[in-house]
Amino acid sequence: MLRKSTLALALFAFAAAWPGGALQAAPCPAVTVKDMKGVPPGKYPQQYELAEFEKLANCKLTFKENPAIKELNARIRGNPPLPPVSERLPEEPLVVAPYHSIGKYGGTYHNLSNAPEAGTAGFMSVRHVNLVRYSDDLQTIVPMVAKGWKWNDDFTELTFYLRKGHKWSDGHPFTSADVKYWYDNLALNPDVIKKPKDYVLVGGKRMTVETPDPQTVVFKLPAPKPGLLAHFATTYAQAFQPKHFLSQWDPKLNPKADELARKAGFKNGLEVLSAYYGNSDWMDTATPMLKAPDKVANLPKDTTPTLESHIYVKDTPDGRHLVANPYFFMVDTQGQQLPYINEQDEIYVNDNQVRILKLINGEVTFKSQSLQLPSAPILLENQEKGDYTVELKPEIAAPTFTFNVTSANPEKRKVFGDLRFRQAMSLAINRDEINKVAFFDLGTPQQYAVFSPLPEFIDKKWLTYMAEFDPERAKKLLDEVGLKDVDGDGFRELPNGEKLVLNLQFATQGIAGKVVELVGQHWSNVGIKTTVKEVTPDEYRSAQSANQLDVGMWRKGHPLAIVLGNGRMFIPPFESYFFLRTGMLWAEYLDSNGEKGIKPPDYVYQMMDDIKAFQSAPIGSEEWKALGRRLVKNMVSNLLFIGTVLAPAPIYHRNALKNVPSFKTHSYEYYWNFPYRGPQWYLDE
Repeated sequence: MLRKSTLALALFAFAAAWPGGALQAAPCPAVTVKDMKGVPPGKYPQQYELAEFEKLANCKLTFKENPAIKELNARIRGNPPLPPVSERLPEEPLVVAPYHSIGKYGGTYHNLSNAPEAGTAGFMSVRHVNLVRYSDDLQTIVPMVAKGWKWNDDFTELTFYLRKGHKWSDGHPFTSADVKYWYDNLALNPDVIKKPKDYVLVGGKRMTVETPDPQTVVFKLPAPKPGLLAHFATTYAQAFQPKHFLSQWDPKLNPKADELARKAGFKNGLEVLSAYYGNSDWMDTATPMLKAPDKVANLPKDTTPTLESHIYVKDTPDGRHLVANPYFFMVDTQGQQLPYINEQDEIYVNDNQVRILKLINGEVTFKSQSLQLPSAPILLENQEKGDYTVELKPEIAAPTFTFNVTSANPEKRKVFGDLRFRQAMSLAINRDEINKVAFFDLGTPQQYAVFSPLPEFIDKKWLTYMAEFDPERAKKLLDEVGLKDVDGDGFRELPNGEKLVLNLQFATQGIAGKVVELVGQHWSNVGIKTTVKEVTPDEYRSAQSANQLDVGMWRKGHPLAIVLGNGRMFIPPFESYFFLRTGMLWAEYLDSNGEKGIKPPDYVYQMMDDIKAFQSAPIGSEEWKALGRRLVKNMVSNLLFIGTVLAPAPIYHRNALKNVPSFKTHSYEYYWNFPYRGPQWYLDE
């Protein structure tokens, strides 16, 4: 009788002698988050590295491709014919456990945005990739483009380890050189981005990016910044760009860049670089198909190669179309290359009522961005008819208002810059009425306190600071400022006798019209005349950038993790182009070293110093807590931004869209859908 070990060896020899001469490993189980098939979790939730999965599942993964991938690849202008899928995937692909079931290939994801660069982030986040991301618990950072990372002891050196054999969508190797190129030649190049973004600096100073080998990237920081990792996990700005493609147009790297550009019909290399990269960190700038349609045929590709799940093949003033990236680096637990969905189609509709109608008719696959609670009733009423599902999920950012403290009108500037005026306008807002009328009593009235949710080490009093409804006190403060009704029409004039009318321009992408109407009425009730007008997001942002708004309004609020990696909410103009800003001329003064603009008050300088120190201090230390408290005190007590009500908002998806989990929040702050793994969504129709 054979022992077990002897029997096992005999079976191994028999298998090895079988035609083909190799041991055939067991097929891998169809592991999903819903049913793990007895396979233990890996180091990180809902995903595995290849070797880790094969070891835990005791199997060998065989790779499979989308049957339509060759046809889809043929639509990507400039892409060569495809090699086998095993040669397109990295040697170390990311193995993804789908939420509910192994998906099926095919279909088109239909998206609805406001305009080419308005309301598009939610759509972008479905296909988005970065070095790392947050898992759907919004607590755990997990590998993505990078397969791992390591900090040194004092958080001044962050090393990322990339996937061997990873390729761009055109098949060219993706390496550490692409990260260094992004940082040195784009993010810090004044010819490309005039002013470096806050997140690429540490304490206002640049980092150094080293590339000891093709799969290793080392960020060396001039001071500690533990929040840098969280920044990469939440930002739309990708920490890499295709050096092999963009550098040919870069005069600093290619002496023949301008000559090459002129042959393609452009003025110089920088013009081509702008056509592709957009002179911006925004990942969804217009492609050459839209920016230079008369010249695009002279360029080798319609858009830059990508690491995302889908790539552009069409870009028009009415919308965009994408197809699956044939070199995408993720597979499911059956070895099927993701994404499952073949194509993505995006159309632009700025009219909110038209957008709602399209949602009701089931013409959209998924939508959360630009949807706000006032639209929920009609969406909920039509769920069955439209064959879709709507969930209400908490927001992180609340509707917030700001007065233009650097208004071009000197008299308005004096008034808006007077703290008593801002206190009065906060006290005049009836937040309980807003909650009841606009948000169906589902929200929480509160003041803007930067952090959302407010960390435990910061006094909760700031959430109610000047947030009670006290119109009589508001009127007294307005009297003190010198705003009086001189002509008896019921509305106050400026101290010099000029009419004071606040023009409330809003975009539904950023704030619900009902909230604006109610706040406008509240201010009118204390004698400040208002007008309300809906504009497009582009119109709103352009006016804000040009310092032309009386009042800014958009949702605003930031998790602690975001603030640790990006301090722009404490530095004039207190946000980026796409969000709520104020003090535009303060920012101009700082950017010009005092040659232009208006000098900010002392408390602004203190906030600027404190946010740098806060980001570098040991997290949880008494120094760190004290800095956080002072940041909140300076921001809230000066009421640069006035909060209203934090309420939930709708998330919509067609019932045919599968593997969509229940979201934790309705929020931009963790980059919309990014934590919920869009590449494993699929269409069952």
